[in-house]
Amino acid sequence: MNDTKPLLDVRDLRVDYDVAGAASWRRRTLTVVKGISFSIAPGETYGLVGESGSGKSTTGRAVLRLADVSGGSVRFRGRDLAEMGRRTPLSYRRQVQAVYQDPVASLNPRHHVGRAVTETLERHSVGDRRERYRKAVESFEQVGLTEAHLGRFPAEMSGGQLQRVAIARALVLDPRLVVCDEAVSALDLSTQSQIINLLMDLQAARGVSYLFITHDLGVVRHISHHVGVLRHGELVEQGRTRDLFAAPQHEYTRSLLAASPASHPAGREQRRAERLARRQDTAA
Repeated sequence: MNDTKPLLDVRDLRVDYDVAGAASWRRRTLTVVKGISFSIAPGETYGLVGESGSGKSTTGRAVLRLADVSGGSVRFRGRDLAEMGRRTPLSYRRQVQAVYQDPVASLNPRHHVGRAVTETLERHSVGDRRERYRKAVESFEQVGLTEAHLGRFPAEMSGGQLQRVAIARALVLDPRLVVCDEAVSALDLSTQSQIINLLMDLQAARGVSYLFITHDLGVVRHISHHVGVLRHGELVEQGRTRDLFAAPQHEYTRSLLAASPASHPAGREQRRAERLARRQDTAA
């Protein structure tokens, strides 16, 4: 991607799951991720795009050490994650964080949202209570919230505000990499745009890298420096974002772009031609 050593280097990654067969005693192996390779440079975003079931979320889970690696390697800052043993050290958790689609799922409805941030700091032995509160306020302000929001319950906040809380919690530890798994897909278009711009601003200010997992090509085009296209667990195409969108090489990539008129001129032209054909048929 550039001359800088990659922050994250994924080589020939394979992830298998054991699934039950028709008979209770019979099990089979399902390969969800099939030998994919990509890397992420410091301060850059790699967009991993694919339809449901393509293996993109499983890839993110492997990077987060929430899914076992069956083959290949995942290296972070030059170190193979397999060398860490079965238990993931807090030092890795601190450097690699995640933001998911549904922020409510990770928030206690009985607790103020600020507690999610201060407890994260406490878990990593950051400062005393006063210092943790100060950092929580600072992190909220960096994502466009205020100190007053710390004392609100999840039910008192909008979806966009809750996603800002999730981002604040992820970034309060100053990680090097954040895995964003469908982080904006549940939001309306206006809020999506706000959150994407926020992530880009935070990246520019902090130098954080993102593995941005989504099914939305329009979002990928806006936020990513490089893009990889997953299909049935295989990385069928990857490259610089502008190059891939300008001249996609794989038929599957072209079909995705054609189906997404906001992402690719060819898609807009195809949809326009289809609408014109329907109007002509109706007139006839």
